[in-house]
Amino acid sequence: MNFNTVDIFSITHHRLPEFRLRRGDTCLLLVDWQYLDAHPDHGMIAAARESTGDEAVRYTVARLRSSIPNARRLLEAFRSKGWEVIHVKIESLTRDGRERSLHHKNLGIHAPPGSKEAQVLAELAPSEDEIVLSKTCSSAFNGTMLNYILRNIGISTLVITGVRTGGCVEATIRDAANLGYRVILVEDACVDIAEARHLAALKALADNYCQVSSTDDILKQLGADDSQLAAPSAAS
Repeated sequence: MNFNTVDIFSITHHRLPEFRLRRGDTCLLLVDWQYLDAHPDHGMIAAARESTGDEAVRYTVARLRSSIPNARRLLEAFRSKGWEVIHVKIESLTRDGRERSLHHKNLGIHAPPGSKEAQVLAELAPSEDEIVLSKTCSSAFNGTMLNYILRNIGISTLVITGVRTGGCVEATIRDAANLGYRVILVEDACVDIAEARHLAALKALADNYCQVSSTDDILKQLGADDSQLAAPSAAS
């Protein structure tokens, strides 16, 4: 029997409160914006095009062209305010990737250390003092010291953008919510390999594990007066 889980959830559970961006406790988390899976001429997308033709990657390439500028706008806004930015990417510790998760080994996902595939896209490249974490699994929390670092710098609200919506982004968001973070997913600054996968992830995550927002909405909040961006109260 099929159930409309969104309707059932809305009846039996409260909606998430509205999460606000506040100075000192908010971080922009960029997930896997790298040549391995976010550039049409490199890594997975180039391999897929070579194997099956342009049609197989048409949606992904179009999505990249619209999402990368949005991610860049968010990055520039957070930098301009001096707010925390953290980059997470797939990168092995060893050339042969023997320490990778079994999941990544089974899928053949591998970005050797120092390789082009392991580099963050030039448009979103980290600045000198921004934190960059490498992982060899889907969730940024499961594969790095991200939780430890966020606690140390006082972050409780995450604005998340990245690749893929239904893969590493979704895995990271689920873990973040379960660890007690307020999470905002920026829908138009995320990419997946097919629209159906992107929309399915949004449906599963929205008002359950995170709030779904747009780049313009986030930028509007960031443009608010500092008095509106004060530290959260204990009841927030």
